[in-house]
Amino acid sequence: MEAKASVNYIRVSPRKARLVVDLVRGKRVEDALTILSVTPKASARIVKNLLKSAVANASHDRNIDVDTLFVDTIYVNEGPTLKRFRARAMGRAGRILKRTSHITVVLKER
Repeated sequence: MEAKASVNYIRVSPRKARLVVDLVRGKRVEDALTILSVTPKASARIVKNLLKSAVANASHDRNIDVDTLFVDTIYVNEGPTLKRFRARAMGRAGRILKRTSHITVVLKER
């Protein structure tokens, strides 16, 4: 049995979010939540809430024992990029790319 949760259009760069996601892949849920609570990254809070949502989905929808869950699959895909411009010297414009992410987590029973 597996439980899944995802969050889309998060305003954090996929490259930065992957740093946090790589910390918890393959870990038990309790260990993953502990790691995320002490990780000083902005995306750690988002991934922690997403993991809690997946655990709630597992216990409510699938009637899975929460103590047996581990993070089977967790990945970050790139979302749409917001393109902005900033004034530069001599009347030019510099492009600013505000990247977004889609994060998905799949929990399985051990």
